[in-house]
Amino acid sequence: MTNDPTVRFLKDILPPEKDDAATRRKQESGQEARHPGSKLSPQALEIAESLQDSVISPSVLGGTVRLLDMAIVIFAGLATFASTGPGGYALEHLLLVGAALILAVAFLQAADCYQLPVMRTMLSQGARITIAWTLVFGVFLVVKSSGVLLTGTSELWLTTWYALGLAAMLVLRLTLSILTRRWTRQGRLERRAVIVGGGTAAADLIHEIEMHQDNDIRICGIFDDRKGDRSPDIVAGYPKLGTVADLVEFARIARIDMLIVTIPLRAEKRLLEFLKTLWVLPVDIRLSAHMDKMRFRDRASSFIGTVPFVDVVHKPMADWDSIAKRAFDLVFACLMIVLLSPVMIGTAIAIRMESKGPVLFRQKRYGFNNEVIEVLKFRSMYHEMADPTAKKVVTRDDPRVTRVGKFIRRSSIDELPQLFNVLRGDLSLVGPRPHAVNAHTNDTLWDDVVDGYFARHKVKPGVTGWAQINGWRGEVDTPEKIQKRVEFDVYYIENWSILFDLKILVSTPFALLNTENAY
Repeated sequence: MTNDPTVRFLKDILPPEKDDAATRRKQESGQEARHPGSKLSPQALEIAESLQDSVISPSVLGGTVRLLDMAIVIFAGLATFASTGPGGYALEHLLLVGAALILAVAFLQAADCYQLPVMRTMLSQGARITIAWTLVFGVFLVVKSSGVLLTGTSELWLTTWYALGLAAMLVLRLTLSILTRRWTRQGRLERRAVIVGGGTAAADLIHEIEMHQDNDIRICGIFDDRKGDRSPDIVAGYPKLGTVADLVEFARIARIDMLIVTIPLRAEKRLLEFLKTLWVLPVDIRLSAHMDKMRFRDRASSFIGTVPFVDVVHKPMADWDSIAKRAFDLVFACLMIVLLSPVMIGTAIAIRMESKGPVLFRQKRYGFNNEVIEVLKFRSMYHEMADPTAKKVVTRDDPRVTRVGKFIRRSSIDELPQLFNVLRGDLSLVGPRPHAVNAHTNDTLWDDVVDGYFARHKVKPGVTGWAQINGWRGEVDTPEKIQKRVEFDVYYIENWSILFDLKILVSTPFALLNTENAY
């Protein structure tokens, strides 16, 4: 039994635990409670739940280490001169620190000091750091010996700077090697991939990927619509976890980075069907081209080792983009809370004076990757008539809405508590507006009205958005209105930038002057 490839796969991907019938029954009943109505198999659910922890982007890690190295170069140079120099910083010394910064970045990059396999090994990166840092000061000594430049630079300063900078970098790299090995064991330094399509093509791809031991790809399972010999239950030691439709639910639970489609490029109809189903997920989608004898332009293709892939869909706001987006949200949300606090306090008092009940209203809505979140709003209805599931759409002169509620809904003041959702991380300041889980038009749920509706959940929803400042806010009483919202939301996702967010944020107060559909 221990040679069963499925058992080996599960031992690698899941934490060890007692394997008996009682334990399995307990796990399956717990899975049913956490994911009611799930169509995934117990095995697929177990694997998906094991992949819910967050991962660390290798590119972000490398960039962070690069910034720390730059800080060491600057502060070591300035601190050394402050302790050994005559007092005050001469222009020559500041220029020398700048030159050291440029040279250090270039030499460290050339020595591959920011590659993940190198950062895991202290001996390798220690040697590379020492050589790169020594070359920086070797350049300085050559220039100084020429008698043209750096003639007034103290050799004591250069020697002390070299020693202090090298010591600081080696301490940083020792810490880094310990952390990267720990994060690797925990499975946090990886790109989690799911293979779409089984059989021989998937087996060949897996073997080629596993030949490159330094890659950061972790295969988490296989999904395929086919059955029988064309798509066996076990492929190269990895289990088939379900169909392509099951993959959408799997990716809602697990944190997956990449979908690799192994269908040949010539199978155009089947590829289009798969992509139509999968493009709503917030992941990279790549077509494996290892079976096709074609060459692709660099912009359209990428490689894992020597295995070529065609990049079809890119994960939006990944790596540094997600960090920049989060920093933007925190800074502006805090600023807006401070500036708008008098408005929020006044609104809370007005609501409390007019009708009984809590000031805040909580409603479950769809968030990032279709997760259900709880969004805050100022209560605009009579408490006893509140509709937290949005079964009935608010219409003009709706008797459930209070007098204060009419005003704060038209002006969107009722949305201001969502700034605290931004701080909590459920929402972004700018993004597709979060819709209630039962949002519908003419008794039809919006995801049934618009093909690809859930693509708007590839990013965090926002307090304001591109659709809203273009007039698509308020009541949605026709299919065309929700269709337009989704079109603008998808445009925003595909064209996002910090400047785009800033434009939407600045335009929002002016867009609120249009109250035609807001009531």
